[in-house]
Amino acid sequence: MKHVIFLGDGMADLPVLQLQNRTPLACAIKPAMDRMALEGLAGMVRTVPPGLQPGSDTANLSVMGYDPLVYYTGRSPLEAISMAIDLDPDDVTFRCNLVTLTEPGQSPSSLSSDLSTQIMTDYSAGEIGSDEAARLIETINDHLSDDVWHFYPGKSYRHCLVWKKGSTDMSLIPPHDILTRQIEPHLPSGRDARPILDMMIKARDFLPQHPVNQARIRRNLNPANAIWIWGQGVRPDLPNLTDRYQLDGAVITAVDLVRGIGICAGLKVVDVPGATGTIDTNFRGKAEAAIRELRSGRNYVYLHVEAPDECGHHAQIEEKIRSIELIDEQIITPVWHFLEEQRRSTGEDYRLMVLPDHPTPVALRTHTADPVPFACYSSDGRDKRPAAAYDEFNCEQTGLFIADGFQLLERLTRRGFQDVMSL
Repeated sequence: MKHVIFLGDGMADLPVLQLQNRTPLACAIKPAMDRMALEGLAGMVRTVPPGLQPGSDTANLSVMGYDPLVYYTGRSPLEAISMAIDLDPDDVTFRCNLVTLTEPGQSPSSLSSDLSTQIMTDYSAGEIGSDEAARLIETINDHLSDDVWHFYPGKSYRHCLVWKKGSTDMSLIPPHDILTRQIEPHLPSGRDARPILDMMIKARDFLPQHPVNQARIRRNLNPANAIWIWGQGVRPDLPNLTDRYQLDGAVITAVDLVRGIGICAGLKVVDVPGATGTIDTNFRGKAEAAIRELRSGRNYVYLHVEAPDECGHHAQIEEKIRSIELIDEQIITPVWHFLEEQRRSTGEDYRLMVLPDHPTPVALRTHTADPVPFACYSSDGRDKRPAAAYDEFNCEQTGLFIADGFQLLERLTRRGFQDVMSL
């Protein structure tokens, strides 16, 4: 039996006024997702437990079969593991975003010392490229690193800071939660936050004038004129999925966070050329990679696509719809076709599931903890509770609700849904 989870990051949404109060999922042309809901089982699932912040860290952990209330130790350690950073048990990691701050009436090529006027304009510095970002991280290390602190370059705007023998006793806010707001009320706070705040302040003294940023300004691109540090945590200890579920699996993603979960789970991490984490990602390449892994004998693939989430954060309605359509057309459809052809020739059945990790509503431009729609199709006809289409409204109408998202993987691979279907 083959199993594939298609994870459209941030794909769920709220009704959008410009779409006649429909959601991007409801507006998207997505025949494969709709068929999965119509011919299989559909419902709603809570992927973020009450009391935890909604994010791709907690939610993807949940969908991958781990209870975040038990196993979540922070976002950045998972990213650090993906980046092959060697961590001691008492090391603390942080996500370091390259961001764009602005001040009313001022050029982004310089920032004053007045924190009260500065605004979080772009949490991704215009989705800065990895090569430019690496040059900036090198300069940041020249100014701020020592035997205790070190910055590590990641992809695009996403980077890592390690504090040797550090502390997590502080409150740090994700930059995507404060878009267009003044930063002062959201600066690092708490007992051990001072060194984090000091580094963020010092970086503004040299980043705006960096040649990379001056060149970006000339090209009318948002400069990475500041850093924003958040997502503190320590290395997690996740049980191996092979041991728990007898899965020989692979994870396909452009995002270090999901790669890190996959590594901890014992999955093979598959690199796809041109996978960017944005709407220009290599959708077809991801499908081809999944087919290769399944053809090689693996019985589980977790295929993650970041694009809808980025579109939600940037309030890009049409782009979010298009990203959903591309997932359906260029990823789900060819993978499904391959599995069906293989079933006809070998008799091996398969199960598919599609869902977001969390909503990223375009009106809010950040994550919410609301339940998300899921659909599951089994080639052996197991577990049927159809929905008219795959979207938030129709999946909710089935009445099927999974309160603990971490149960999904076990239900997909073992238990099924009969016990909750009868409720």
